[in-house]
Amino acid sequence: MANYRSHAIRAACAASLFLAGTPAFAHHPTGGQTPMTFGDGLLSGLGHPVIGIDHFAFVVAVGIAAALAGRLWPLAVSFVVGAVGGCLVHVAGINLPVAELVIAATVLLLGAIIATNRQLPAIMLGTLFAGAGLFHGWAYGGSILGAQEMPLVAYLTGFTLIQLAIALFAGLVTRWVMVSHPARQMNVRLAGGVVAGMGLALFVGQIEGVLFPGVL
Repeated sequence: MANYRSHAIRAACAASLFLAGTPAFAHHPTGGQTPMTFGDGLLSGLGHPVIGIDHFAFVVAVGIAAALAGRLWPLAVSFVVGAVGGCLVHVAGINLPVAELVIAATVLLLGAIIATNRQLPAIMLGTLFAGAGLFHGWAYGGSILGAQEMPLVAYLTGFTLIQLAIALFAGLVTRWVMVSHPARQMNVRLAGGVVAGMGLALFVGQIEGVLFPGVL
């Protein structure tokens, strides 16, 4: 266990150092333009959770944690539902304070839960996923503000499907590793360490932005 935690810490630190030197992450497949058609909305919805590394890492971690908890489908759905709600909150013009800071904190927290093999009740994970989804979804909503009903529906459809697919795929891979390759189970925890490292880098960046506005 000591060796495993040492490896997880190293993975987290490596990810942190990598991300610390990485430019700001892209979030808008349509170049920041408000989608005007069904196709634009669908493309933006499909791409947003994938090219935003903070969101992508969290969705992967949701799948891993849900599989480890033995509740892959319901826990993955709880996050997706929260994300849809958060997006609609943004579209409605409601502001969530320090959303990016909370997003970074959720990435760090979930990665740490996986890396340390912390066993949490499914209801607690579901609450965490739904709450985190609210903030992640709120961030997604920024790229659909001002869109008409059809592009908005397409956007919601796209990012719901892609997030569910990513989480379920990550969960199924996790199950396969845990059942078929017991000797590789540590790799799942290492993945949590990498996600925690991403979250740490993002969280530190957000804190620096608050403490030193206009400097970064």
